[in-house]
Amino acid sequence: MKDLLERHQLLKDILGIVGFIAAVFVGALLINYLLFRSFSVSGPSMEPTLYTGDRLIVNRLPVTWAHAQAKPYIPGRGQVIVFKNPHWTPGGADEFIVKRVIGFPGERVVVNGGVMKVYNTDNPDGLLVDELHPGPTSPTADDVDIVVPDNELFVSGDHRQEGFSLDSRNGLGTIPYSDIIGPVALRIYPFTELRTF
Repeated sequence: MKDLLERHQLLKDILGIVGFIAAVFVGALLINYLLFRSFSVSGPSMEPTLYTGDRLIVNRLPVTWAHAQAKPYIPGRGQVIVFKNPHWTPGGADEFIVKRVIGFPGERVVVNGGVMKVYNTDNPDGLLVDELHPGPTSPTADDVDIVVPDNELFVSGDHRQEGFSLDSRNGLGTIPYSDIIGPVALRIYPFTELRTF
């Protein structure tokens, strides 16, 4: 084979190019799966934090590290995360969704008259979500009173007025840890709105 390549420089060059392209392709897949992913925001559900057309970089490192230790990745309260829509069907819209983490397993989340509170041992009188993460709110058609199941999260959009965000309050349900892609690390577009999370 070595003699063949020495006699046919064009074949050697072609094999070198094919090898380089394959290495770039495999490297891109590994980076996308293990390190970072990019997503675009669509819809008003995270306003005023994120807007349609914003381009986000999601940090896959904490998820990869947790999985390497055979543990679920658990984001922090208030983190903005991207996750796979548990109700998505192939060919449908909204395969990936961006929301804010509100409640953890065993916590009681109550939405009453548009006011959202999280009850746990540290906050027996309720942690008022709107004080931590202000956004547009209004009374919702259906009040919510749920205890978050094991290995799942309660998530909400920052635009909490009726009809603006499909989330754990109104049809999306709680999100399994296994569906989390990762925390949003950076908004890279529009360039004038570059920021970290």
